[in-house]
Amino acid sequence: MQSLGLYVSRRLLQAVPLLAGAIVLNFTLIHLAPGDPARTLAGEAGSATPEYVQQLRRDFGLDRSFGEQLARYASKVVRGDLGYSFRHREGVVGLIAERLPRTLLLMGVGFAWAVAGGVALGVLAARKRGTWAGAAISVASLLAYATPVFWFGLMLVLLFSVKLQWLPTYGMTTIGGDAAGFGWALDVAAHTVLPAATLGLFYLALYTRLTRASMIETISQDYVVVARAKGLSERRVILHHALRNALLGVVTMAGMQMAQMVGGSVLVETVFAWPGMGRLLFEAVAQRDYPVLLGGLLVSSVAVVVMNLLTDVAYGFLDPRVRAGERAA
Repeated sequence: MQSLGLYVSRRLLQAVPLLAGAIVLNFTLIHLAPGDPARTLAGEAGSATPEYVQQLRRDFGLDRSFGEQLARYASKVVRGDLGYSFRHREGVVGLIAERLPRTLLLMGVGFAWAVAGGVALGVLAARKRGTWAGAAISVASLLAYATPVFWFGLMLVLLFSVKLQWLPTYGMTTIGGDAAGFGWALDVAAHTVLPAATLGLFYLALYTRLTRASMIETISQDYVVVARAKGLSERRVILHHALRNALLGVVTMAGMQMAQMVGGSVLVETVFAWPGMGRLLFEAVAQRDYPVLLGGLLVSSVAVVVMNLLTDVAYGFLDPRVRAGERAA
């Protein structure tokens, strides 16, 4: 337990400079991008005079040097202050707190069906290797892997919303609806189906192919052959012996890609007008709303660091050789 605690402490210490570097890099790249948020706001207000633009730059601290702006922003982040939105005229922390749960809902549903469906299809493809069913699953997963997410989302809208009229087209809830309780939950669930299916398509294909490859390798191992020789049922051999070891690679990949779904949600939320973090970031880019964009990128960076940290910790807990390698280093 002491070695595990030391391993976790080292990983936590390594995460601090990573986050600091992400903050500096995000701030630098955004300020190197073309465009002036003060001119954008002044133009939308219909009074883009030099005096008004200069006033906006003073109000938002844009008239300071790059070093001063970076130092001021970093000090605010340490205190938990992500700044003030130029466009929404409210704190970035409040905006993120409002939008992030909606994105987490979408990501959770999409990720759950991608992992569950990918593992099930991968196991079936491995068991049916050499048959038409196994070949069909492999071809379908390859096509899904290569299909652009936005195109798949539009096709789902055309089929299930426009033609069949089974599911709503956009948004998180029905506009003007007064449903509450269970009715509201059903409304949200109906609106979640298409964007979650779109978001999880790429990962479904990836986990299908990864599980299939891992299962094909695992079922040829000696311990699986011995389990079959003992007279165990094929179901028990697959679920309790082969699958448990084949899932190690899937769990590792899932842990790393869970954080990456924040970036993938930008396209999906834009296509389906889902009021989450992805759409907020897309609007922030178009409106040159630097504080919101920096806050969203910081959340994404934290998610990546945290998920990689949890993956490393899980490896250190499950495999003592990893901790031994850390001590040797």
